[in-house]
Amino acid sequence: MAMARRWTPQRFVTLRRIRVIACIAATSIALAGSFAFTARKSVALNINGQTTQVTTYAMTATRLLEEQGVDIKTHDIVTTSSGDQLANHAVVTVQSAYQTTINIDGTAVPFWTVATSADQLLGFFEENQNNAAKITVDIKNVYNQLTGGLVINQSGPVTVIADGKSSVAPNGKLPAASILDSKGIVLNKEDRVSVEKDSDETILRVRRVTHGEETRTSVIPFSTQTIIDPNLAEGQADVRQQGVNGEKTQVYDVTYVDGVAESETLKSETVTSMAIDQIIAVGAAKSDTDKGSDKKSDSADNGKADSGSNNQHESSNNNAGNTGGNNSGNTGNSGNTGGNNSGNTGNSGNTGNTGNTGNSGNSGNTGNTGGGTNNNSGSSGSDSGTTTTPSGRLWHATVAQAQAYAAGAAAQRGWTGNDWDCLVKLWNRESRWLWYAENASSGAYGIPQSLPADKMAAFGANYRDDAAVQIDWGLWYIAQRYGSPSKAWQNSEQIGWY
Repeated sequence: MAMARRWTPQRFVTLRRIRVIACIAATSIALAGSFAFTARKSVALNINGQTTQVTTYAMTATRLLEEQGVDIKTHDIVTTSSGDQLANHAVVTVQSAYQTTINIDGTAVPFWTVATSADQLLGFFEENQNNAAKITVDIKNVYNQLTGGLVINQSGPVTVIADGKSSVAPNGKLPAASILDSKGIVLNKEDRVSVEKDSDETILRVRRVTHGEETRTSVIPFSTQTIIDPNLAEGQADVRQQGVNGEKTQVYDVTYVDGVAESETLKSETVTSMAIDQIIAVGAAKSDTDKGSDKKSDSADNGKADSGSNNQHESSNNNAGNTGGNNSGNTGNSGNTGGNNSGNTGNSGNTGNTGNTGNSGNSGNTGNTGGGTNNNSGSSGSDSGTTTTPSGRLWHATVAQAQAYAAGAAAQRGWTGNDWDCLVKLWNRESRWLWYAENASSGAYGIPQSLPADKMAAFGANYRDDAAVQIDWGLWYIAQRYGSPSKAWQNSEQIGWY
């Protein structure tokens, strides 16, 4: 018969410890199982209209897209139905952006969009502006690039205007090339195709581009020469040769759009008849020698005065404003009328400086290839005094152009109505919608007041001058940080910034 174990205090403590450890382990396993169950989500992932159901443990849409190998480009638009945190049964939508060209009141502007039709793109601009700028969408004009291209109108007919004729294509869901084919319209290489809206009508317009030569004649005016004839009395004049105008023939290459001249280039110029100078003889003025000895003395005195202090006074007045005095290197200053470089302080090395109309006191002096400090005292925060070659999408935009561009860009994110109103107020407060606005104390720059300014470089290298780059970045920033302009405006109202 086995002997029963004795119950001792030590054994009691050991068993108690075992029970506590077992409870902790069981609780940990339960919590882990519960976390695993709640973190596992079923999410609908919609990429450009194609939806798939995926299972994920990701907490954010960004992490989900990384898991799924979806490459998101700078201008793509990503939205999540559950906000910042990814929830079970959430819908994540990805819209891939592509670049087309719009016209804002005649100015061509490359525009990144997620629109599925030209009509929808035009609609974006109309949603946020009751009195919208005239917007058209340009479609690339090489025929094979149109094939399979942008759908014109998802929901209805399209009016086709070409060669002075108008007709209706009932199926607007087709791309431009198919619609034009159905109408028997053949495009030449340089013809221009655009889409515009007129009230509820969607118009597909073809403008024919042709070239031609124009020959024009123009007058070469004669010059006048004056000669001294000692045989004529003082003050007497005699026309010795009548002047005759010449003539030249100029040939221009002209570009026509629908028969109207748009631009021209001078191709050649030939002088067909030379101008003949007009020659006028005048009597010689009497010299002081002929007027007696008293006059000689006066003349000598006057001559000394002219060659002495008076001339020196005139010479010093030429550079009255040149503090520092050395203007010897200032050649080619076409803006310095009359030689008075007032305000041109110590500008001794400005060779060929032309074009900087913003330089107060030194009109015409720009470039400063050798010269000290070029103080653009006339340009408050802007580059209005600097001649720079435009290379951006919306270069040095007016406020109206910037708001017209932003209206369409915001609407395609779903920001209309109150959200659009809040965006207008927000950027009015931040920059007055000026592309060159800069906060002197913080350095925040541009329409959205990016801090630092080079944050916007991811959307375009010309972020300091290109309003389109600034607006694209600003909308992306609001989407990432606040989700909508109304929430960004609410934050600005509360603390004064966003």
